Amino acid sequence: MSKFSNLTLKAPFNTSPMLPSKMLLSRVLSKTLLTITLSAVLLSAPFSAIAKVYNSADYVHPVSPAKEHAKLSFVIAKQLQYQHYRQMVLDDELSSKVFDAFLKSLDPNRTFFLAEDIKEFEKFRFLIDNNFRRGELDNAFNAFNLYQKRHAERLAYTLNLLENNYSKLDFNKNEELTMDREELPWPANKDEQNKLTRQQLKNVMISFKLAGKDDKEIQELLIKRYKNQINRIKQTNNEDAFRIYINALAESYDPHTQYFSPRISENFDIQMSLSLEGIGAMLQAEDGYTKVKRLVPAGPAEKAGQLKAGDRIVGVAQGVDGDIVDVIGWRLDDVVQLIRGKKGTTVRLELIPQNAKDEHKTKTIQIVRNTVKLEEQAAKKEIIEITENGQKKKIGVIDIPAFYIDFKAAQAGDPDYKSTTRDVKILVNELKQEKVDGLIIDLRNNGGGSLQEVNTLVGLFIKSGPTVQVKAADGRIAQLNDDNDEVTYQGPLAVLVNRLSASASEIFAGAIQDYNRGLIIGNQTFGKGTVQALQQLEQGQIKLTHAKFYRVSGDSTQNLGVIPDLMFPALYDKEDIGESSLPEALPWDQVKNADYNNLPAVKSIFPALKSKHEKRIVSDPDFQYIQETLARIEKKKEQKTLSLNFKVREKEYKESRQEQLEIENKRRIANGDKPFKNIKELDDEDDILGLNDEAHDDKDNDDEDEDKKDSDSYTLLLESAHILVDFIQLKSANLVHK
Repeated sequence: MSKFSNLTLKAPFNTSPMLPSKMLLSRVLSKTLLTITLSAVLLSAPFSAIAKVYNSADYVHPVSPAKEHAKLSFVIAKQLQYQHYRQMVLDDELSSKVFDAFLKSLDPNRTFFLAEDIKEFEKFRFLIDNNFRRGELDNAFNAFNLYQKRHAERLAYTLNLLENNYSKLDFNKNEELTMDREELPWPANKDEQNKLTRQQLKNVMISFKLAGKDDKEIQELLIKRYKNQINRIKQTNNEDAFRIYINALAESYDPHTQYFSPRISENFDIQMSLSLEGIGAMLQAEDGYTKVKRLVPAGPAEKAGQLKAGDRIVGVAQGVDGDIVDVIGWRLDDVVQLIRGKKGTTVRLELIPQNAKDEHKTKTIQIVRNTVKLEEQAAKKEIIEITENGQKKKIGVIDIPAFYIDFKAAQAGDPDYKSTTRDVKILVNELKQEKVDGLIIDLRNNGGGSLQEVNTLVGLFIKSGPTVQVKAADGRIAQLNDDNDEVTYQGPLAVLVNRLSASASEIFAGAIQDYNRGLIIGNQTFGKGTVQALQQLEQGQIKLTHAKFYRVSGDSTQNLGVIPDLMFPALYDKEDIGESSLPEALPWDQVKNADYNNLPAVKSIFPALKSKHEKRIVSDPDFQYIQETLARIEKKKEQKTLSLNFKVREKEYKESRQEQLEIENKRRIANGDKPFKNIKELDDEDDILGLNDEAHDDKDNDDEDEDKKDSDSYTLLLESAHILVDFIQLKSANLVHK
């Protein structure tokens, strides 16, 4: 057996959320567009006459490196240089890269530091390599302490504006706020920085006002938020500073290489074991927010269907009526601790949806905490009946949420241990008994799992041969093979993927495509083609990339992923989700192809297949709705600034809401549903659907089936079944013609 056979492949980001119901997805896709065009209501009077003055110096306590940090930084730098797949020399070039990464991790939106600070830091740019060799951390800690000082200054200034100087916030003024400042210069001086802070505060206040909060609520909420952030600054310790700095080095090698401090390492171990009683989500810190990295298949969050990869958690509440605690600016481990809880208890999360353009347009969901059971991740089957040209066809579907195996039961000799391959083989044989005409393997949202399982699963559909190649840092290439000539299913096959299909899913889809064994349908996959291993340190752990995957054709799955033979509209933006969106991601490349026997190519029928698909979806109102909504999102992405003028925002808001209503009613009329009279009716439907989703677990099986068939996920699955039927017919006609 290969040394790689027991590896577990995981997507680094956002995998396995269930696609929302048809109406709910429409809200996710379209309501987020409105946030760019929200209107403002002029607040006519100061919130209060509080005379408290905030002084940033009261909240900042500089931190210094611990003795063990010096040794640890030296050890980690050596391990990265000699053990990482990307064998980079720790020199001035890498030093400069770490410098930029460190500043970006501290001040990603270029809000806190001044231009003069950055000029002073420049002396440090080409010294980092030498600092690591000597275990010197003073430069990094000085920069971190200045960041803490500048951050506290901004918070104090904002609180003083809120409590004492509200009259400076003019909502009639014609000015704009650039939301993404990543490429803009740092503020030249304090006056320019104060102006930016005022603009940012105005935008927050406008957003909250339009979310239905009155002046007093806004004042109380924001004062509480910014005081909370000041308290987080006071709690910052030297381990926080060290972790940020050392990860600037680690993530300069690739985005999946990471240092875990002792406390975060403990949380990581618990999440990876799936033993945690919680919501079944892996989280990461990003730009002051807690971001959903991925959802555990069959976990409470994935089942509830409302939390998505890429969502940002801004508030957490205990129970159905507990107060929401604002967690913006919190440390990741503290947020995890707040979300974690006993089985059967409820946690409420306030979210910024992953598509949102306005960071203060939120929604609140609730999830009942539970444990994740392996059997709930098991593959499932169904049959779709399609009528084409007067002929009825039965298409079997096997949904695989993860590549799982019960290693403990297998090693104990349990003859009934759970595994993806064993379960899928049983389901395939059952579908064959029901005489299906074709089979779809649904890998949407499947973020990976056992490498052993993906190898054996490919073997169910090919006679024998290699399934994947693994290249180590020293250039040696190992090959995993299916050595069993038995083929469980030889009929027409399609594999359905999306942007959240990653790692093992990409290996399976790539192998099926390379062998010409089936049709790949959906979206470009995630592009996670690297292998990581954990290494223990004297303090904490380091996750290190040490190998890379290649398809049997020689193409890497890294960065590029798998390109489907027939593409669907992309519900996830490639610029935000996927390996190619991550900084310092390893590039796509090729190695020599493996020795394998593929089937005859059928690409000659792809143009006809695409033509039939496009002709069919023109008259499909659900497909048209998705395409029109995605087109609106793309259009709105071109807007880089937000107006801070009330009348302008109000006008944009009304136009956007009317456009949303028209697109929604167009679909409803086409489906024979009664159109909404106004936006209020549409919003009321949102509330009802949200309640339905929360109560999903209480439905009986028939209701669940109906809900599934009324979802956008099912719309895409149904069209995939039509495509497979077209594929069968075109392939048959092509053979007859020959």
